[in-house]
Amino acid sequence: MRSALPSPTTRRRLPRALAPIAAAALAVPLLAATPTAPTYAATAGVSTGVSTGVTTGTTTGTSTAARRDPNPVTPGDFTGYGFDQCLTPTQDKMDAWLRSSPYLAVGIYISGDSRACRNQPNLTPEWVSTQLARGWKLLPITLGPQASCQPRFPRYDDDFTISPKPGSSGTYYQARKMGQNSAVETVEDAQRLGLTKGSTLWYDLEGFDLGNNRCRESALWFLHAWVSKVEQLGYASGVYSSAGSGIRALDDARVNRPGTFRLPQHIWIARWDGQANTSTSYIRADGWLPGGRMKQYRGGHDERWGGVTINIDSNYLDLGRGSVAPAERHCGGVRISFNDYVPLFRPVDGKRASKRHVKALQCYLTERKLYDGPINGMYHQGMLPVVQAWRKSRGISTTSSTWYRRDWMTITAYGAKPLLKVGHASKHVRRVQRTLNAAHLGSTLSVTGTFDNRTTSLVRTYQGKVGLPQTGIVDRKTWNKLMRGRRG
Repeated sequence: MRSALPSPTTRRRLPRALAPIAAAALAVPLLAATPTAPTYAATAGVSTGVSTGVTTGTTTGTSTAARRDPNPVTPGDFTGYGFDQCLTPTQDKMDAWLRSSPYLAVGIYISGDSRACRNQPNLTPEWVSTQLARGWKLLPITLGPQASCQPRFPRYDDDFTISPKPGSSGTYYQARKMGQNSAVETVEDAQRLGLTKGSTLWYDLEGFDLGNNRCRESALWFLHAWVSKVEQLGYASGVYSSAGSGIRALDDARVNRPGTFRLPQHIWIARWDGQANTSTSYIRADGWLPGGRMKQYRGGHDERWGGVTINIDSNYLDLGRGSVAPAERHCGGVRISFNDYVPLFRPVDGKRASKRHVKALQCYLTERKLYDGPINGMYHQGMLPVVQAWRKSRGISTTSSTWYRRDWMTITAYGAKPLLKVGHASKHVRRVQRTLNAAHLGSTLSVTGTFDNRTTSLVRTYQGKVGLPQTGIVDRKTWNKLMRGRRG
């Protein structure tokens, strides 16, 4: 995670009073320390728990802005790229990166006394609601007490490390108390920013010596209490840590001591192998799958997008159900998605146009309110005035009765012009995928509605053919070319 140090202004000490939130709503007795460790239902690796926990929350926090206009759950179901940076970027930087970078998720440090960037002048409820409204997926991070054997902490003279004392029961009462207090603070800060219940809150536990028994066990009990409390207060839980220490410790606990600890619903694996996936050899292949992993695959480095340079870590996310577009239905079930959109022509010498493609055209023209005839797959004389009317509306001057690939592109692309890139999933992505297939670029796409790496590649190919910068991002200029049926 980001570690650049700002001016060391003291924020506060743990634990603290919970003024903005009713104490009764947050106060829950600490789990009693007993000789036998309590058992808990496992959450790791259960896809239904991950998906449901992240996507169904609708209750807002306590901020006025959130009450007026509830923010969406974040990150929700998402597959794509994200970055994290110590200091929350300004709005201008966020906008530039939204337009130009491959990233659609951003990690923000919202809580914790051990943060390098305690002061976050840009991080406000308005900043949060603006990013969510513009399509960013937010990853709220807490960097509070760290493992007792982590040599870089405590960072200041007023933060703490996790107590390594096992106590008489061996269940690390002090560590659990610290975890619970930290969770309450995290939720308070999340609610102050308008982060909706059901959103995933992440705890950043920096790497530590896995072989140090008390250090490892106290960290596990701390996370157990933090996860339990965060989930009890209505949020989904996630833990960031090194693949070889914190994440491995969680995975070992999952397999070797099932039910002992409350495990996070999601894990954020720090493994700087340069591979944009969620895999690592440090943990077993079945843990937190499907839909419970993200990976920080590259550490601190500068990237420049849209004229703006930010020092970031790079991440790949595959959370919940992943990026999935809602189902579509057209004209009572008429198929309108194809790998190729062939030209259509009037019957000649016993040959007829593809019936299924004609039905698709009739459906499109019906939805555009230009055609009220039967959707029967017959490219007949009565359709020609409608075809010409569509062409005229698109500025195409031709009297040909044949419906060409260019015509297909104009009608499959027609509509709004939202910015689209990797991670988006919607009906608009389907429009792009259909239109790229109609452009006949030598490669085809499955029309899934999910903007994946393959879609990015074909967008770049198309942009190169029509003289646009090959960003792989569908912006207004790209939409305009698609809607005009330009093929190069």
